[in-house]
Amino acid sequence: MTVLPTLKSATLAAVLLASTAVFASAKDVTISVWSGGSGPNDNYRTDAFDIAADILEREAAIRGQQLNIIVQKTPYSGWEDFKQALTLAAEAKKAPNIVATGHEDIGPWAQAGLIVPVEKFIDLDSWPISDIYPNLMEITSFNGTVYGIPQDAESRPFFFWKPYMKAIGYSDADIEALPVKVEKGEYTLKNVLEDAKKMQDKGLVQAGYGFYPRTNNGPDYWQFYTSFGGVMEEEGKLVFDKAAMKRTYQYFADLVKAGVTKKNHIGMPGDQWWKEVATGKAGIWHGGTWHYARLVNQEGLKDFFTNVQFTLVPGGEGGKANTLTHPLAYLLMAGHTEEETQIAADLIKIASEPRINALHAIKSAHLGISPSETKVDLYAADRWASEATERLLPHANAMPNNADFGKYWTIMWKNFEASWTGAKTADAAVNDAEAELKSTLGAAIIIR
Repeated sequence: MTVLPTLKSATLAAVLLASTAVFASAKDVTISVWSGGSGPNDNYRTDAFDIAADILEREAAIRGQQLNIIVQKTPYSGWEDFKQALTLAAEAKKAPNIVATGHEDIGPWAQAGLIVPVEKFIDLDSWPISDIYPNLMEITSFNGTVYGIPQDAESRPFFFWKPYMKAIGYSDADIEALPVKVEKGEYTLKNVLEDAKKMQDKGLVQAGYGFYPRTNNGPDYWQFYTSFGGVMEEEGKLVFDKAAMKRTYQYFADLVKAGVTKKNHIGMPGDQWWKEVATGKAGIWHGGTWHYARLVNQEGLKDFFTNVQFTLVPGGEGGKANTLTHPLAYLLMAGHTEEETQIAADLIKIASEPRINALHAIKSAHLGISPSETKVDLYAADRWASEATERLLPHANAMPNNADFGKYWTIMWKNFEASWTGAKTADAAVNDAEAELKSTLGAAIIIR
């Protein structure tokens, strides 16, 4: 993952007169915060603002100012419900002040005027923003403007059930060395298919459970395209690499043909999937770093490290091992007064401080947003956070903040699923995707 230069801010004069002047006369201010993808382990995506509001109120009191911030929190577990509600709220001119959402929303929302640049309200050169990993700040930017502050980081690894790896011939030392072998390209996606088949042939898992992917569409599947040498964007233009996408489509068709992945896997109940991977029903699967929290806290896999090894996504033909980071970002919604938006921005800044952000990172098994956060005792003492940060983040890429990427993704996934289920061959799926991308995006995408 390339480390980019520190981003400079384009702040208002003296950061809107040091920001405090903006709310000097305010007494009661309501700040609404909505977050997507927030289950039982992700409560600090919104709860952090209770802490931030208390600090901001206390700072105001010391300055002799009276400030009472009422934080209205609305967490959504489902992304569809979240996006639909937010769209309706924006249309009704009732959008929240702050949202926590995926960074891929920044491009289209900025173009639609739904959000305002955070760099207009926060001095990016001041702590703690100046300490956030520069590559994460780049991911929350669009057309050279910083629109959001990273709320968390994460990566999406492969998981291996250790007892089954041992049962098909791997020693403890082999399993320990697996992450490095994957990183070096010595263990590939071809080996994944072979090992999944061995597990089934030995009766360790049922047919279709050798490799157990995510059950619905998601960023994870772009990792396979990258593993096979694909590139999503170059110099601001989307890229469709036909050969890499064909290898991606064909790989999942091969998984189904080998019987290690179910033809009808997509759409199965999520709770069933979680229970099965947590209890050793599946041999190899992929997911996110935050899966650790659910596996341990909700699914009862207390001896995680005894049973599970994790690695980068193995490379395939034409590519290399990788992982995808999909940071959520705090965004400032348009349609509010400058005073309210400034207070919202001040709260985001405080919520981004290492100790506060570490509460979210460790409870939800996400990764930290700054080097300082890794030194917070709570974070440093957590085995999962420490190992995942070191093993995965240096190799992470991200989906582009391109306003047209959603259209690309829809076309890619539709044909991905068709080749997976056998409705199309990999060749036909790639050709259909190419034709639709040309007609839909034209010169906005490079076809290779």
